[in-house]
Amino acid sequence: MQILMPAIALVAVTFVVWCWMYFTRVRFIRANRIDLNSIATRECGTARLEPVAGPSDNFQNLLEMPVLFYVLIILLLDTGHASSGFVTAAWAFVGLRTLHSAIHCTYNDVMHRFTVYALSSLLLWGMWAAFAVTLLS
Repeated sequence: MQILMPAIALVAVTFVVWCWMYFTRVRFIRANRIDLNSIATRECGTARLEPVAGPSDNFQNLLEMPVLFYVLIILLLDTGHASSGFVTAAWAFVGLRTLHSAIHCTYNDVMHRFTVYALSSLLLWGMWAAFAVTLLS
């Protein structure tokens, strides 16, 4: 069951980013007196809300690669292969994704963000490879 804790932590990170996105956007919309109908489509909203795009872009990121993480967690739990190594790797993935979110939602240096994203992705692919090897053994 320890393997579920990193998944729950990543859900918590996603919730925090969702709140950050919501409050940042609402504050920006109010401060700039933006008519909500003027941002009714993704194209219009993207242009008008660009100054506060970081949390929104990050929220979308948290619904992309992490899906593979959640599936792996379920499979590890279901197959009984959730070893301490997988738990440690899962926590490392969550730590990297949390750092990625912090960078993306604050100062947003692309090289810093990309480096952390690449490391978390490589770790996740490695976890999947290790899981496949475990199943084939």
